[in-house]
Amino acid sequence: MPQEPIIQLKDIHLTLKSDAGPVNILRGIDLNVEAGNTVGIVGPSGSGKSTLMSIMAGLEVPTSGSVVMAGEHIEKLDEDALARFRRENIGIVFQSFHLIPTMTALENIAIPLELAGREDAFDVAAAKLDSVGLKDRATHYPSQLSGGEQQRVALARAVCTDPKILLADEPTGNLDGKTGDLIVELMFELHSRLDTTMVLITHDDALARQCNHLIRLEDGKVVDIEEMMPQVAAGE
Repeated sequence: MPQEPIIQLKDIHLTLKSDAGPVNILRGIDLNVEAGNTVGIVGPSGSGKSTLMSIMAGLEVPTSGSVVMAGEHIEKLDEDALARFRRENIGIVFQSFHLIPTMTALENIAIPLELAGREDAFDVAAAKLDSVGLKDRATHYPSQLSGGEQQRVALARAVCTDPKILLADEPTGNLDGKTGDLIVELMFELHSRLDTTMVLITHDDALARQCNHLIRLEDGKVVDIEEMMPQVAAGE
């Protein structure tokens, strides 16, 4: 029997209240992503792409619709269950790194492993730090690292638990072109090595086209899908 898609979004709506009345952020998104796939999501500012990633990560709860990630209806989970689910299944890379400034690179990577109760947390963190080429930066604090180095630490932290799904929101947005290209190359290398499913939010069409599929959002809706490999279905 064919496997269920690892990401299944069905009729996702998100409406927020404002003084001027309700604001419709997402307007009926349907998306299926097969395990091991790479998906680039593009769209103009305000199109809802970062909000969509937040819903996939369980950081935002949709107004209506079904969010099934790795077989779990995450829209039905409470905060504690969501935190456990993310820790075990999802790695997230943000544009602004989100490293803890008072912790070293090694300590930042070890956090999810320590929370999971891993006795080998620092050994695994050291191996992940080495995998992103920063073995000699283990004792450096974020303020002592370049932007590219900070993002590599953030990427190592995101994959330290070998997540099934890697979500990246504008991971090169705060980096210069050359450094951004190196981060992208590293992300795809880690995706391949760890056999994760990767969803990449970006404003850069050229970057999104490196993925198996490019999905374009406008005004909270999927308006176009470009398929490189036949493994994603959206809005069917």
